[in-house]
Amino acid sequence: MTLDDLYATILERKSADPASSWTAQLLAKGPEKCAEKFGEEAIEAIIEAVKDNKSALTSEAADVLYHLLVMLAARDVPLNDVMETLAKRQSTSGIVEKASR
Repeated sequence: MTLDDLYATILERKSADPASSWTAQLLAKGPEKCAEKFGEEAIEAIIEAVKDNKSALTSEAADVLYHLLVMLAARDVPLNDVMETLAKRQSTSGIVEKASR
């Protein structure tokens, strides 16, 4: 499964019955709750990285990616827009790109 596949599934769940899908339940709670869940998962990933727990970090990283995509979907931000931004940055030094913001 690619991130594109996962994002497409998440978008499909926007119109699903919340009783039938965790993603639909999360989206039904609104963008703020989706952002909160993303933040919680990011913190959990940080904790596992600091502890050098690779298996737990792997699991938490999957949660972070999933919740990031849910948060994007909740705010109608296409994954392709994010990927295009990354592609533009790829040809620029990170130091130069960051200084331009």
